[in-house]
Amino acid sequence: MIADVKKFILFDHDGVLVDTEHWYFTAGERALAEIGVRLDKEQYLLDMASGAGTWVQAKAAGISDGTIDRLRRIRDGYYQEYLRTEPIEIDGVVEALAELSPYVRMAIVTTSKREDFELIHRGRHIRQHMDFVLVRDDYARAKPDPEPYVTALQRFGAEKHEALVVEDSSRGLRSAVAAGIDCAIVDNTFTRSQDFSQATYRIHSLAELKGVVLGLA
Repeated sequence: MIADVKKFILFDHDGVLVDTEHWYFTAGERALAEIGVRLDKEQYLLDMASGAGTWVQAKAAGISDGTIDRLRRIRDGYYQEYLRTEPIEIDGVVEALAELSPYVRMAIVTTSKREDFELIHRGRHIRQHMDFVLVRDDYARAKPDPEPYVTALQRFGAEKHEALVVEDSSRGLRSAVAAGIDCAIVDNTFTRSQDFSQATYRIHSLAELKGVVLGLA
């Protein structure tokens, strides 16, 4: 039905457009291993879902704030090393964006730092399909707060019902739901165990989005 047609897609980034989440976890795991702390993946995913992350387990192990600050810099260095050297493409993403571009306007709404985002997109062809990108520096409160997606709606001048969020994490889903925007969860093995019961759509790949935005799904 025409009322269901979407005019704007707001994409999460990591895990949706590029396969980076495993490497971010691995970078933190590697940094914490240097001081003998094991980063438990299941707990990490739970912490991420609530808007926290790597350092919750470090604090629980009694690691000082000063040491955590040092480890954060080490983690960031490892992560950027992985971004430069590891395969992070997701098959079919660029093709799916090209197919969508005649029908919708698109943007990226990410918690990535600008430096990491710029490194990821050197020589890649994802941004050319986007009207704009919002990185972590572009809003005050991160997901699961609704602010990132509300900010994107305002930037487009769009109504909630005209937009679709595409996410792969429960944290991002909660942000979209709090913003009042329909959300499609794309399957990702890294986050598959999380709670997606509030998702409007579940898809296996971005190739399915055309049917969703045209109200055919």
